[in-house]
Amino acid sequence: MTLIKKEPDIIFFVNAIPDDVEILKEDLINYGKKVKKNFRLAVIRDTRRVQVEPNYPEDVIYLSCDFSDPIKIQKTLLPYKNEILAVTSRSEVNIESFAKLVPNVPYLKTPTSESLDWASQKTMMRKRFSTYDKKITPKFFVLKDKSKGTIQKIKEKIGFPLVVKPSGLVSSLLISVCYYEEELEKTLEDSFKKIEKIYKENDRKKEPELLVEQFMEGDMFSIDGYVTSKGKIYFCPLVRIKTGKQIGFDDFFGYQRMLPARVAKNSETKAKEVAKKGIHALGLRSVTAHVELMRIEDEWKIIEIGPRVGGYRHTMYELSYGINHTLNDILVRIPQRPIIPRKLKGHTAVFLFYAKKEGRLKALRGVRKVQELESFHKIKVNRKIGQMCKFAKNGGKFVCNLVLFNKERSRLLADIRRMEKLLKIIT
Repeated sequence: MTLIKKEPDIIFFVNAIPDDVEILKEDLINYGKKVKKNFRLAVIRDTRRVQVEPNYPEDVIYLSCDFSDPIKIQKTLLPYKNEILAVTSRSEVNIESFAKLVPNVPYLKTPTSESLDWASQKTMMRKRFSTYDKKITPKFFVLKDKSKGTIQKIKEKIGFPLVVKPSGLVSSLLISVCYYEEELEKTLEDSFKKIEKIYKENDRKKEPELLVEQFMEGDMFSIDGYVTSKGKIYFCPLVRIKTGKQIGFDDFFGYQRMLPARVAKNSETKAKEVAKKGIHALGLRSVTAHVELMRIEDEWKIIEIGPRVGGYRHTMYELSYGINHTLNDILVRIPQRPIIPRKLKGHTAVFLFYAKKEGRLKALRGVRKVQELESFHKIKVNRKIGQMCKFAKNGGKFVCNLVLFNKERSRLLADIRRMEKLLKIIT
């Protein structure tokens, strides 16, 4: 009897699948009909990570093991070794686990473990950018301590204003802007006290490290790109970002994300050229890259690059262009060419809200009226009454996030104005 060899058809996610598993399954079924192929979903979880056990559908393969032991990873994957088609990871906190998994799937299209590490540690990222092309990155300094000698070196090499940030954290955690020496001293004192605790809370296994960078004053943007195994990049449209600092917070979180970004064609081309250099400097391949950029007059510099889909980008790209970002993230690893419609369907804005004053949440007002707005799409409340609300720079998480969408930009802008008057966080 001749055995029929089974074609690889399992798509593995590291630690977790995106929120709506049923929609992803439907997308894969529809794509599978086009290419005459069936796909299966699977999750492999690092048991060192603290997380609630998920409630996935029965047809989702669910595996777990200790990722600190390569033999345990190998043993866990062994029954499926000839059936795995692709592996992906959807969140910054999962990249470290992804890097551990990669050597155990050597014949798949994946980024290298080294490139994932370089893209997860801001100090190494800056060094590689600087080596590749000094023009694409701001001046930086890696902190070993907070001594007077170190502060003097920072003043000489970087100057004020400057940004202090941890090397391995996301979501603007512990990021502070300093304008003078006394402020820098206090920030370093506070950061060294908090950093180990916040690394633990965010489940980061790397040794904590601080980075000081030249503060870039300009307009912030981001762009996601699908990187093939040979380094060709298919870029999505630019997203414009407004920071908390721009609306009066002494904090650097991303307050508003707008799509489309409304940037001149020649300027967008320059942004993509700089993003491409940064991606290649990190050696990323077979991955979706999320690139944060700063435009200073007509010059573009990279803030950072993440080897994963950008936050809220699936929703934004789908609403504004009909781009299925999650599916494309899988396609580039299969590998197949991503599908990127260019026709604009409408305008999308995503907001993250923090309390203006730290303290326990007493009330979140205006939610019902915001839900009645023409442009309302979705809201998620992240903090309960009585829970502590902290600034992002002090390790806090957002109180709520909001997605607005409208076919007409003017109507969206009008609803943004209404929303900002209606929504109140009381601490």
